[in-house]
Amino acid sequence: MGRKLEDSTTTGVLPGDSEPPQNPENKIKKKKKNKNKQRNKDKAEEPEASNPKRKHEEIEPKEKKSKNKKPKEDEKESKTHQGKEEDEAVEDGLVVVSGHNVKLGKYAPLKSFAESGLPQEVLECCKNFQSPSSIQSRAWPFLLDARDFIGIAATGSGKTLAFGVPAIMHVLNKRKGKMSKGRNPLCLVLSPTRELAQQISDVLCDAGKSCGVESVCLYGGTSKGPQIASLKSGVDIVIGTPGRLKDLIEMGVCCLKEVSFVVLDEADRMLDMGFEQEVRSILGQTCSVSMELFVHWIFCCVADIFWIDARQMVMFSATWPLLVHQLAQEFMDPNPVKVVVGSEDLAANHDVMQIVEVLDDRSRDQRLVTLLEKYHQSQRNRVLVFVLYKYETKRVENMLLERGWNVVSIHGDKAQHERTKALSLFKKGSCPLMIATDVAARGLDIPDVEVVINYSFPLTTEDYVHRIGRTGRAGKKGVAHTFFMQQNKGLAGELVNVLREAGQIVPEALLKFGTHVKKKESKLYGAHFKEISLDAPKAKKITFDDSDDDD
Repeated sequence: MGRKLEDSTTTGVLPGDSEPPQNPENKIKKKKKNKNKQRNKDKAEEPEASNPKRKHEEIEPKEKKSKNKKPKEDEKESKTHQGKEEDEAVEDGLVVVSGHNVKLGKYAPLKSFAESGLPQEVLECCKNFQSPSSIQSRAWPFLLDARDFIGIAATGSGKTLAFGVPAIMHVLNKRKGKMSKGRNPLCLVLSPTRELAQQISDVLCDAGKSCGVESVCLYGGTSKGPQIASLKSGVDIVIGTPGRLKDLIEMGVCCLKEVSFVVLDEADRMLDMGFEQEVRSILGQTCSVSMELFVHWIFCCVADIFWIDARQMVMFSATWPLLVHQLAQEFMDPNPVKVVVGSEDLAANHDVMQIVEVLDDRSRDQRLVTLLEKYHQSQRNRVLVFVLYKYETKRVENMLLERGWNVVSIHGDKAQHERTKALSLFKKGSCPLMIATDVAARGLDIPDVEVVINYSFPLTTEDYVHRIGRTGRAGKKGVAHTFFMQQNKGLAGELVNVLREAGQIVPEALLKFGTHVKKKESKLYGAHFKEISLDAPKAKKITFDDSDDDD
């Protein structure tokens, strides 16, 4: 009894009490502890789904994983409905082919003309060549299969026959042997200059003789009468410059509503010369998509087939600037085939030895005569001298004539028959020395030009590359000698890059001008603009809820 009492006094519990008394602090701590225990117990008993935080953290990632596990059929289907397919790419040395289904066996490059399976009368124009050039072997399989095509290749690579032979086959397949009088053309070839249009016309007229395909060349500077008469008699292929072609369309004598094969040759040059509106207007006159074909196109998109159009579009260019890319996006199908032989960037022909000489304006005349005595001593080999302005052409021509040189010239102020005559004399070799402005810089195929002399540096480095491309054609070697002056120093950086890319010697005097490459200017906004790439994501419109609604 006494022992129990002692125990109770030591522990502070009276015999009648159920639990010992506690101070307020201990009581609060105990309550908190009990609450935590109860909360943990409830948490353990509660199902996982009832916990919103756990549901958000654990269930949502599962949904994301399940989305990722799905095949990409939905993405493919959405792209298909938009008419776009994932492009494929094939690289073969210096040739890059990209586009939809380009890896199919039927698009393999041709190793010989016979491999194309074309009629002998069509291949008659190729009898002087051993095998197709790089651009021809790649272009023909696609063009003969009615694919829209973009070809980027250096000058002198056989681009004319690359689109010319498929154009002739297009006519033969459409006409089916019925060449009626007064027929409307089925093919159209647009060229930036008269000389290039005439050259294309010569090639296509010669190629079409053996199979009865007739061509006409429409260009300014000459009488419209013979051109109108040819159109009225009936033609299959029209080759022309944008200005004259638009005039004849407005006169109602040139009908392009049946044209279903369109070629833009030297497309970048056409846009540089300010022909964009004329080109758009002319393309609007050609065969467009009919309702029947539009319905067929929708079916083809769903069935994973490339675009079916009433008009086949072909673009050939030596460079691929943004403006030409935008034009192609507007008038071509969403999945054109693109063949690049060499590089899309600015690059000179590696078969041309480039010599750049920095000098002042006053010493150019004497230096030109010295170079002619070196390169043109026999006065039989072809030498082409480029100047920048029309008045320079006349002055340099008169200076050389006074010193006893046999020379002809072409420039924009000359009548067309005089330009044609001068070019003919130069091609035949009757007068193998010619002075020219940049009208002769693009596309002209003048055989065996051994030397190009740039008396005046052009306004752009692109024109420089095209100028020196008049020599070193068809695998032959050539020389380009260029005069560079103080006033051209803004283009020194670009010229240095072109020389280095081709493995040429860069003179120390040129490096003194600096290697800075001037930023390209926009025709509308000048230098203060940001060039946005075409593959950049489109801007999305974002709308915000009105904050007043939440109150």
